[in-house]
Amino acid sequence: MNISIRRILLPTDFSQPAKEAQQYAMALADRLGAELHLLHVAPIVMPYADASSSWIMPENVMQEQIEAADEHLGREVDAEWAARHHVKHTAVAGFAVDEILKYATEQQIDLIVVGTHGRSGLSHFVIGSVAEKLVRMANCPVLTVHPQGHQFLIDTAAAQSAQMTV
Repeated sequence: MNISIRRILLPTDFSQPAKEAQQYAMALADRLGAELHLLHVAPIVMPYADASSSWIMPENVMQEQIEAADEHLGREVDAEWAARHHVKHTAVAGFAVDEILKYATEQQIDLIVVGTHGRSGLSHFVIGSVAEKLVRMANCPVLTVHPQGHQFLIDTAAAQSAQMTV
């Protein structure tokens, strides 16, 4: 079986776990000669501080958030690295899992690299896990990067080709 990874998607909420996942995504894109897609999904529903209910973000505020996130995405990858690689960035509004899956399908993404917050127990049950849902629902492989996970090294000689034979 031939596995070709030409497009890598990094969904980001600009958190520390997302930054750690970004290191993996950039290393893989570099070694495999793949495009790197950065995606930020601005939530359209925001909870009240006491979590009693939620409200929908006004359109003008949402547009400001999308524009600010898109600017942030443009600075997320070092300019020198971006000059040597094909990098796309997009900010949209919606529900994170839905928008990530939609983007992955539309852009024919081969691999999603996503950071995890490492929540467990009640907070995981209440908040849910975007990474877990992506693993279950995505049509392509999903690499999850845990904030305290061990680092791995990629054999540079073996990864010179964008085509990997398994």
